[in-house]
Amino acid sequence: MPKTTDIMIAGHRHRIVDLPAAGGADLERLPHILRIMLENVLRNAGEDALRAKAAILNWLGTGRSAEEIPFLPGRVLMHDTTCGPALVDIAGMRASLAEAGYDPRRLNPVLPVDVSTDHSLGVDVFGSHDALQRNMEREYGRNAERYRFMKWATRALTGFQVHPPGTGIMHTLNLERLATVATTKEQDGVSWAMPDTLIGTDSHTPMINGIGVLGWGVGGLEAESVIFGMPVMIRVPEIVGVRFVGRLKQGVLATDLALTVTGRLRRIDLADRFVEFFGEGVSTLSAGDRAVIANMTPEFGANSGFFPTDDQTLRYLRETGRSADRIRLVEDYAKRQGLWFDPQATPRFTDVVEINLDEIEVSLAGPRRPQDRIPASRTVEAMAPLLAARPVPTPAEQPANGSVAIAAITSCTNTSDPRLLVAAGLVARKARAFGLTPPAWVKTSLAPGSPTAERYLRRAGLLADLEAIGFGIVGYGCTTCIGNSGPLPAVIEQAMAERGILPVAVLSGNRNFPGRVHPQLEAGFLASPPLVVAFALAGDVTRDILVDPIGRSSFGEDIRLADLWPTGDEIDDALARAIDAGDYDTSYDEAEASETWRVLDAPGTPLFPWNENSTYIRRPPFAGFGKGTLLGTYAAHPLLVLGDDITTDHISPAGAVPPRSEAADYLVQRGENPRDLNVFASRRGNWEAMVRGLFTNKSVHNLLAPQIAPGFTVHVESGEHLPLFQAAERYAHEGSSVVVVAGERYGMGSSRDWAAKGVALLGTRAVLASSFERIHRSNLIGMGILPLRLPAERHPNSLNLYPGDQILIDADPARISPRCAVPITIRRASGASETFTATAAVETGLEVEILRGGGIIPLILRRVVNAEATSRETPASETTGSGETLRREASPSIRR
Repeated sequence: MPKTTDIMIAGHRHRIVDLPAAGGADLERLPHILRIMLENVLRNAGEDALRAKAAILNWLGTGRSAEEIPFLPGRVLMHDTTCGPALVDIAGMRASLAEAGYDPRRLNPVLPVDVSTDHSLGVDVFGSHDALQRNMEREYGRNAERYRFMKWATRALTGFQVHPPGTGIMHTLNLERLATVATTKEQDGVSWAMPDTLIGTDSHTPMINGIGVLGWGVGGLEAESVIFGMPVMIRVPEIVGVRFVGRLKQGVLATDLALTVTGRLRRIDLADRFVEFFGEGVSTLSAGDRAVIANMTPEFGANSGFFPTDDQTLRYLRETGRSADRIRLVEDYAKRQGLWFDPQATPRFTDVVEINLDEIEVSLAGPRRPQDRIPASRTVEAMAPLLAARPVPTPAEQPANGSVAIAAITSCTNTSDPRLLVAAGLVARKARAFGLTPPAWVKTSLAPGSPTAERYLRRAGLLADLEAIGFGIVGYGCTTCIGNSGPLPAVIEQAMAERGILPVAVLSGNRNFPGRVHPQLEAGFLASPPLVVAFALAGDVTRDILVDPIGRSSFGEDIRLADLWPTGDEIDDALARAIDAGDYDTSYDEAEASETWRVLDAPGTPLFPWNENSTYIRRPPFAGFGKGTLLGTYAAHPLLVLGDDITTDHISPAGAVPPRSEAADYLVQRGENPRDLNVFASRRGNWEAMVRGLFTNKSVHNLLAPQIAPGFTVHVESGEHLPLFQAAERYAHEGSSVVVVAGERYGMGSSRDWAAKGVALLGTRAVLASSFERIHRSNLIGMGILPLRLPAERHPNSLNLYPGDQILIDADPARISPRCAVPITIRRASGASETFTATAAVETGLEVEILRGGGIIPLILRRVVNAEATSRETPASETTGSGETLRREASPSIRR
């Protein structure tokens, strides 16, 4: 057993795993991430603790390891559109247990689960004083059935809390209210102190790394396994250290640094690697600055963007209303355990990247990817390739190529930092004084990360200024950042239809993939909130925003960005007036007390009562004991052959359901209003609607044949072009296997597990790709699908696959192991063949077990059944309850 000791903090006795004693002289050489992981395995891994400790300390030799360790987070965080599919799975699993003669209540969370309701709010109404109220009314009107389902979960499942609409974005909620940095837990009559750790079903979960909390994003399937007691099994991770030196210049904001970090780190392969920031420059950044950077972790491709605990952490906790005892616990625990940040320290890292803060400039990212950082002055050059073939005649005072259709201050990325919102408010104040307003074609919106923002903006006198130029609050949710941007202005839609213009979005979000912000928009730029205001006022991106006039004042003067941009002192003065630590609890308490949510009726039964007529909640066919492994030796038709950068948005859309689509036809046939079909993200509880939306993004090109429309494929036997789900049904009826082939970075973007569930419903047994994004790779395995990494010389573009070609895969379950070689043969329709070797993109022994078991859901159910059998055989005095029994059944072992 690891050494433990009792310490007194703020007059209370707590037991801790003694990290300095466990790590000895090596502790200071470990990155802080591995220090937290060491504490976790020593406290949770039981008989494997000493082997896990050795694995972590031995990592210091090379900064790399092949050893696996179990990580048991303290809590799980979800949002409504990942919670919904997970709950559908859980309800389906409970039904399967009951049908097999087992107690469905045995399937119950073994650790706390918090759910935000932030992904369903759309910007239907903007620019009016009642936009917030009307958008929330529409949100409830569209999603009441889903919300009742979520309320059922709060009654049927223990430790499951839903934070209702209006409480803000999950990552802001986590920062401002849920996170403790250090926490305590009663166990066997002893109060333990430990680091606050979590996993979240959103790729931007690492935002909480900004205040020293270790957490990262996973897919809903992996979260389900953790909720029911299974550990996250990971190799002792490679840690890339990013050294910050210098200090940000006047006028440069956290967003500019975050976009620069993203651009720099995307050049490195960070798949399944963690990032930790260190160096003297870190101490010059506030917790808000750090959170903005950490939020972009999935955009730079890592698991984490970690900043250790220091005085800035404590300052943030004070400013957000945490108690003095809580702050004392954080400080004393971190210093006692060697978790306190030393700006002079240089821990051992796998690799080191240095970034000089003095060199950061005002920046944007775009027009298609978040890693494509450019100086803010170079939007004209960035847009040139897109506009080269689009000469469009434009009447005066009408939208043209490069006009801003959407200008949105949105997303957890930047609205969680009060400094950035205040800066936007100061730009709005100066613009208002000059008489500037955006052109009529710009759809403006402000959707802060939490209701607290309304209070501090109003206290600073800035909310009225923002409202005056169109940036009134439209709601507290993700909105435009996840594609819930609502309809485009009519003048923009008309110009696109009649003259074929290419407008853009400018938003303070984290992703700008084509079609992400709005299905009709191919281009978008990520920017800080004050720059969003500036581009809204300019009305286009076809100018140098730093130099050229933005507009003319009411006195006829040219107004430039320098006339509007606030100084650091101006921002600090406004912040001093704005921030009140008492706002945070008050704002959240009021939002949690929502009367609309309180009166929402919901079932209270252990089993969910399925409604066969529902178009939102349908029992999924995969939420059961399964049919066994998808591994094996077989020949498969390529269903899709895709290029690089296929995101989860391309695979499983989140925006509005298009009125002329297979999904729309399905919904309308079942009585839905064709003029308001809601968004795909709200339909994730209905597998039949979702499978019809797969790969329908207009940027998806199936390389099997150039004329194939998005969402279609060639059915080999008939030669017909069919929607994917229909072709999949035919192949299944014929007894044929299918696979998907893709290029680099397959599955980048959101964590949504529906991108894997949908592909599984198409009958896919394997996905062969040049490289995989981490969370999507894990989701594929969770559905029993084998991810195979193609050799560099076998990119899909060079494979030249055509209808009738088959791919032979030799994936014998007995031979599959982490990163093993898998023989592949392409058998051409002509009779020719070629053979090469792919690599199983499988990282751990647990992932092998999941693949052999046919997916994570069958594995969870078998463990529940085994746990119930064990408890039936064990006298009642020896059992510890269903949750603890399941966790004990799932207790990990370290595999070499």
